[in-house]
Amino acid sequence: MDKIKVGDFNFLKVIRKVAFGFYLDDGEEGILLPIRFAPPDLQIDDEIKVFIYHDSDNRLIATTQIPYAIVGEIAKLKVVEITKQGAFLDWGLMKDLFVPMSKQLGGMRLGGEYLVKVYIDEQTGRVAATEKIDFLLSNEELTVKEKEIVELVVNRKTELGYAMIINNKHIGLLHSNEIYREMKIGEKLEGFIKTIRPDNKIDVVIGKPGFQKIEDEAAKILRLLAENDGYLPYHDKSDPEEIYAFFGMSKKVFKMTTGTLYKQQKIAFTKTGIQLITAD
Repeated sequence: MDKIKVGDFNFLKVIRKVAFGFYLDDGEEGILLPIRFAPPDLQIDDEIKVFIYHDSDNRLIATTQIPYAIVGEIAKLKVVEITKQGAFLDWGLMKDLFVPMSKQLGGMRLGGEYLVKVYIDEQTGRVAATEKIDFLLSNEELTVKEKEIVELVVNRKTELGYAMIINNKHIGLLHSNEIYREMKIGEKLEGFIKTIRPDNKIDVVIGKPGFQKIEDEAAKILRLLAENDGYLPYHDKSDPEEIYAFFGMSKKVFKMTTGTLYKQQKIAFTKTGIQLITAD
């Protein structure tokens, strides 16, 4: 069978049942899925999606729990224990995630939250985490193109805006004039590649590109109008922060979208807001 992916999800077949759980097919003696994590109707020969990692005795173990991040992903996690060797982070599983001292930037503190990347330690084969994310990001060989929808993670604030991690691989910039709400370090967002410069520097924007974005936002505005008796007190003179707080979109997108809806005769502009046009 295919090689087991440690630190990731696997679809495995149940090969036998024991008092304390089920053994899943790994091509050898099997990987234990403890009874407390097994669905009540699980049977032999069923295939189940499980996350695989090492237990405290260095044995592979399966769980149906969902970690906050898998190998290759970046997430903001909380420190739950400090030792001389390193720190342990809560990542949503029974066993906490280890960050060696050598993989910390300035020393972690108990209760602190840190942006880390999950990886496989080459020496032990175990899942671990590192705070030294920047060394693992590169724009030398890009795997994205302009207008492509990507996953963004807020990395840090800069003079121009926020440095954003793109698909857990690249680094990009979200400019200040594209930000209309508070950004939180470690927050995951959907966005798209706005520009790729000749030196491979990337500008990103939150949301979806072009007409697809306008169509999505149009549906949102119509829904909000319907939920508020067909009227909303927002217009082209409204404060950008107020528009973003209510609609979750920039004032520029709001004006473009309401303009499209007006041309489609779905809304009307009033002196104080926008009105839903309903069919007689």
